[in-house]
Amino acid sequence: MRIQLNNLKKCFGEHTAVDIQQFTINDGELLGLVGNNGAGKTTLFRLMLDLAKATEGNVIMIPNKRMLAADLQQSIADPTAVSDEIDPAKSEDWKLLTGAFIDNSFLIDFLTAEEYFEFVGKVSGITKEQVNERLEAFKAFMSDEIMGQKKYIRDFSAGNKQKIGIVAALLNSPQLVILDEPFNFLDPSSQNQLKRILTEFNRSTGSTVIVSSHNLQHTVDISTRVALLEKGEIIEDIDNSDGKAEEILDKYFNV
Repeated sequence: MRIQLNNLKKCFGEHTAVDIQQFTINDGELLGLVGNNGAGKTTLFRLMLDLAKATEGNVIMIPNKRMLAADLQQSIADPTAVSDEIDPAKSEDWKLLTGAFIDNSFLIDFLTAEEYFEFVGKVSGITKEQVNERLEAFKAFMSDEIMGQKKYIRDFSAGNKQKIGIVAALLNSPQLVILDEPFNFLDPSSQNQLKRILTEFNRSTGSTVIVSSHNLQHTVDISTRVALLEKGEIIEDIDNSDGKAEEILDKYFNV
């Protein structure tokens, strides 16, 4: 999926949280979004997911029609029924194509992990058997701490809640994945596992993945492109295919 941000602005009173004139996220990119607290990363995600209304401009999502026709989107009987261009503020077609985890509000905490994954599958048109098959790929990531525990999501640790949200976002192999600070609360082993999961998911599916993180090393390690935000504006757009983002980001953050 390709994403176009057009004259996108979000203001809270006199404070401008996001101000992006023109920016395109290409189909199949793994984009790292970095910036200090208050740079506008989470607000940008909320605009993309129609959780906040733009003051000006819009977000346009352009689905990959080839992927729509493939097994990745079993919930869509007729790929041609999905618009060529989707404005999340005006159409809900994007929901079939997007997996996201921003915070614990995305979880249904009175369900068990198994019930929640089954619910996500049902919404996406995936059978319980298919859900169980897909969960096998995340078995090592979840270790033995999530499945079969017979407890509600609200009773899990912060790290395991994070894992449940991430797995749920990837479960239906969406065209677009949005993860806000996914490395938070994870131990070092789980962080490294997640890096492998995201890079392999991006490579094997061709899906667009956008990750925001304060962990610069993890971001540089996995991203093909890095966007640096400051006061709501993208001040650096870095091609990281040769790993050069690390040097640029070090200069910016080590002032």
